[in-house]
Amino acid sequence: MVEETQPLSTILEQLIVDFLTLLPRVIAALVVFAVGLYLASIIRRLVRRSLERRTKNAQPITLLSQVAYWLVVILVAAISLQMVGFNLTAFLAGLGIAGITIGFALQDVSKNFIAGLLMMIQQPFEIGETIEVGGYTGEVKAIDLRATQIRTADGRLVLIPNGDVIITPITNFSQAESRRVEISTGVAYDSNPETVRQTALEAISEVPGIQSEPAPKVLFQNFGSSTFDLTIYFWITTSQTGVAAAKDAGLKAIKHAFEQAQIDMPYPTQTVYLVQ
Repeated sequence: MVEETQPLSTILEQLIVDFLTLLPRVIAALVVFAVGLYLASIIRRLVRRSLERRTKNAQPITLLSQVAYWLVVILVAAISLQMVGFNLTAFLAGLGIAGITIGFALQDVSKNFIAGLLMMIQQPFEIGETIEVGGYTGEVKAIDLRATQIRTADGRLVLIPNGDVIITPITNFSQAESRRVEISTGVAYDSNPETVRQTALEAISEVPGIQSEPAPKVLFQNFGSSTFDLTIYFWITTSQTGVAAAKDAGLKAIKHAFEQAQIDMPYPTQTVYLVQ
């Protein structure tokens, strides 16, 4: 049996009818897409301005504003394609399966990436500040989207993954306006405690950056093997001096004051009794 073929004119007429039927939806989809692009540009500017109030780091600002822009563009494109009859269900299902597979493969990378973005926005510390995190103490040298670089006091450059930094307690020494300094020492048992206390307080009063409030104090802590042990506590203003420098100045001042007041700080001694 010979199949009958439709005349060319019938095919053209059907194409024209289909085109005219689809044309309003195509025009509407194009309008929606154009409006969506305009909205995406506005959202990108709003995100950039919002982030610029929180951080001066250009890297997360540019990245997050572009991410916001393209998320809106993709959403509007999906809506526009749906309007012209494109079936997105199968496409999105396949895309979701691929995304899950890639997510499992790159979960550590994505965790550090997201943690890096959060850190750059929240700014728990900045470059140049001294922090303690993950058992390391040092100056922050760089913050990128994968790791945070810290230069320790002994010169080591430590790279800590951002995923570990974000879930670890962080101590930011640079953002503390005041720090407490402790100096422990011991005096001879025949020393007068109140004389020792007053001498120590007068000695540390000349330490650079020391604060009058909270007031410095001297507390006797322990009966040692050869000394009556005490600890001197005082607070300093970190913008004027550091903890190490203040402790150095305090130790020298206390030693000099005790020598002037003839307060003995004895060496460890032992008394040996010989029994016949």
